[in-house]
Amino acid sequence: MERVYLAREYFQSGHNCAQSVVLSFAEDTRFSEELARRISAGFGGGMGKMQETCGAVTGAVMVLGMLSGEKAQSNEELKSGACSSVKELFRQFHEAYGTTLCRDLIGCDLNTPEGAKRFKEERIMEQTCTGCVMKAVQIVESFRR
Repeated sequence: MERVYLAREYFQSGHNCAQSVVLSFAEDTRFSEELARRISAGFGGGMGKMQETCGAVTGAVMVLGMLSGEKAQSNEELKSGACSSVKELFRQFHEAYGTTLCRDLIGCDLNTPEGAKRFKEERIMEQTCTGCVMKAVQIVESFRR
């Protein structure tokens, strides 16, 4: 199964956006599924449902760090490679969506009853968040070619 569809499947089965991205790369990063699920659990909903940086993006940042470590000969090289990739991830995601902020992407406050209701009724998770998860995976995949 193509990785973007694997991430979508994880997301649609109840994992948060960050978990879905990290889980889709678990084998490549040598994370067990349990570790991938646990390490990324707090990043959904824009980090702890605070609607800051999109969880799909933060999940991709974690993956990029793990993948950068495979080639790095030193910590300086690791940090440099990871930072370069993260900047490009943010650039491409921002180009696609105009923002990397969860609150701006979904346009409602998940922490209010009204916002949560709108999120559900307007199927924002399906309409917006699923695409963000898939895009984040697609961007990370593009670095590997």
